[in-house]
Amino acid sequence: MLYQVALDAFHGPLDLLLYLVKRNEVDVRDIPIARIAEQFLDHLHAIQTIDVEWAGDFLVMAATLMEIKSKLLLPRTEGDATSEEGDDPRKELVRQLIEYRKTKEAAGHLDRLAEERQFQVGRIPPDDPEGATSPRLRQVELWDLVSAFGRLMRETQSLQPLHVVADETPQSAYLDLVRDKVHGGHRVPFRALFDPPYTRPRLIGVFLAVLELIKLAEIILEQWEPFGDIWVACLPNTSVV
Repeated sequence: MLYQVALDAFHGPLDLLLYLVKRNEVDVRDIPIARIAEQFLDHLHAIQTIDVEWAGDFLVMAATLMEIKSKLLLPRTEGDATSEEGDDPRKELVRQLIEYRKTKEAAGHLDRLAEERQFQVGRIPPDDPEGATSPRLRQVELWDLVSAFGRLMRETQSLQPLHVVADETPQSAYLDLVRDKVHGGHRVPFRALFDPPYTRPRLIGVFLAVLELIKLAEIILEQWEPFGDIWVACLPNTSVV
């Protein structure tokens, strides 16, 4: 199974799988496939809602997890028990996941070094007097946000009648909507960014606006406790109008 590692943004299926392993506090070398596969499929549903093309690689991983799950359910003969470790269908996936984790940890170490470098003052002042830095998701991972969005979609869509809505709202309008919510330094829950009508195009538009404003260094996400509410606020020294 082929996989890709993007050093600037770990947003692939292996990243989601590693996130689930960490969240469930299990050993990466002994993955509980049934539990992880179920949670992976929950996230996949939210990903398909946001972008069907983006979900392609995740569908491949989901199929791989289901194949491994089916192999683990097959009965083993007495002769197979002696070679259980060598024939473990999880072996190749675990190897890739460990390599991916090493790459991600190395990239994280480089990020920390870059952050420490920001506090060193050179003899010649930098060209940018404000010393602006790019935003980084510290306490909240992308998959936390996707998971929260998936729950929101399930709850709100179940309350709406089934009908097709044509939404021609420009994305800039959703950017302004989120900016207005956090205007003046207000910290608001992630869920509060979404107002009725809870149509799919509107929900996706607001969610993509949040991701864009993070990229533009205008807002930051915070989570005060594991699995708690996600809060959205302006970044310090950022003027949101």
